[in-house]
Amino acid sequence: MGVKVRALKNVAATWVALAVHGAVGIVLSPLILHRLGDEAFSLWILVFTVTSYFALLDFGIRSSIVKYTATFTATGNADHLSRYLSTSLAFYSVVAVLVVLLTAVGSLYLNVFFKIPSALLGSARMLFVLSGIGVGLSFPLTVFTAILEGLQKFSVLQLTQAGMHVVRAALICIALITGKGLLAIGAIAVISSVLGYVLLAIITIWAMPVRLSVAHLETTALYKMAGYGVFALLIAMAEKLRFQSDAVVIGAFLSASAITGFSIAGKLVEYSGYAVRGMSQVFVPMSSHFHAVGDLNRLQRTFIAGNRACALIVFPICMTLVIMGRSIIEVWVGSRYIASYSVLVLLLVPRSLYLAQSTSTKILLGMGRHRTLASVLLLEGATNLLLSLILVRPLGLLGVALGTAIPLTCTSILFLPEHVCRLLRLPLRTFLRRCYGFPLLLCIPFTCVLWLLGRVFGIHTVGALMAQFTCGAVVYGAGLGCFLLRRWTRAAPMQAFSYLMEPE
Repeated sequence: MGVKVRALKNVAATWVALAVHGAVGIVLSPLILHRLGDEAFSLWILVFTVTSYFALLDFGIRSSIVKYTATFTATGNADHLSRYLSTSLAFYSVVAVLVVLLTAVGSLYLNVFFKIPSALLGSARMLFVLSGIGVGLSFPLTVFTAILEGLQKFSVLQLTQAGMHVVRAALICIALITGKGLLAIGAIAVISSVLGYVLLAIITIWAMPVRLSVAHLETTALYKMAGYGVFALLIAMAEKLRFQSDAVVIGAFLSASAITGFSIAGKLVEYSGYAVRGMSQVFVPMSSHFHAVGDLNRLQRTFIAGNRACALIVFPICMTLVIMGRSIIEVWVGSRYIASYSVLVLLLVPRSLYLAQSTSTKILLGMGRHRTLASVLLLEGATNLLLSLILVRPLGLLGVALGTAIPLTCTSILFLPEHVCRLLRLPLRTFLRRCYGFPLLLCIPFTCVLWLLGRVFGIHTVGALMAQFTCGAVVYGAGLGCFLLRRWTRAAPMQAFSYLMEPE
């Protein structure tokens, strides 16, 4: 299978999975919120946010598995691949035991660190234990999902996860409708997640080019992977500080129930990035392959095409949420949460600037040139946490949002573009023009249409929202269509599409 065909297949499968994931989230979030209430919903967010920090015990090994699976497959080194994978599985099995122990201890101190209502403390502890056990079990099982990514079998990975996500959502809906509470839906979420990992492990064992063996355990392989993974770990730590520390700060300094208003805006920002984050995953093993064989030209082309594709998706989503955000919040979860719109805008704009460069970070990881990126992102994350702690008292939720927005904007504008362009020997001006000129131009009529429709008609129902968005999408699609039709007069359709991604 050719590189382009594989990439398109992987991206298509990823988009299907993310569309399912996004649709499920849009339906489930208000259902959970209104069935459980603000306090229980905030507790749900808080517990799963806190237990997600156990993922830092990954030590960056998962990123190493993806890279070295792609590298050793490209170079045909089966012996090294077997040693690396076998050692990873053993290491993660030890980590799983550690996580379960930490969960048992941590559950006793939840009320010390967070302002949890006494009536919900027992449920919070049980949910924490359930979630922690789920995270622990996922450690050894995640080796197999990383192998699938390294083999560039994203279609298998994403479609299987999408199917499990639909099953999980259906079970949670049934539980909520029949009057079950927080612990029931927590158990469903954790058990279904673990079963999904088990299914993927079974699939991966059949697809692996090598077999795992205790005889192949090797400390040298672990040191090598940790050497690469330490900077991936720093990036993961930075991600936690940048995007997952807000709920912890709010729960500690305001109240657990205050997390609800912030999480509504956060969920919309999170959903807006699904398409590009999922699509950009395919560029890690791809760039590892190109880097391993010394193909700088393909790395440059991937860099431009990937970020241009990200911009074509991110920019219209960003403008949609900026213009229609109040109406979306009102229709989605109710008018009492419209105050979340200010938080939404503060988080959305800098996050969109960063997401439009999603391919850049994946290429750095694929090349193994992510040391500087890790340092900068960790500094950004620490600044984020510090600013949030300073601003949360005087400004409340807006202060926490500003703590995230200010350093993220600096990273997205002042560091990332110039750094990657220098490594790939590409002029910054050329990169900016070829990646973002056309997507920005295409957004102008789209934005005008959305704004005019909102001003003239006022949008307060699902039908009106859909009509407004459809009109904007038609305008945006017409712009893309005119571009492609003009190219089709001189080239085949596939060549015209390729030019859309890789302009001269």
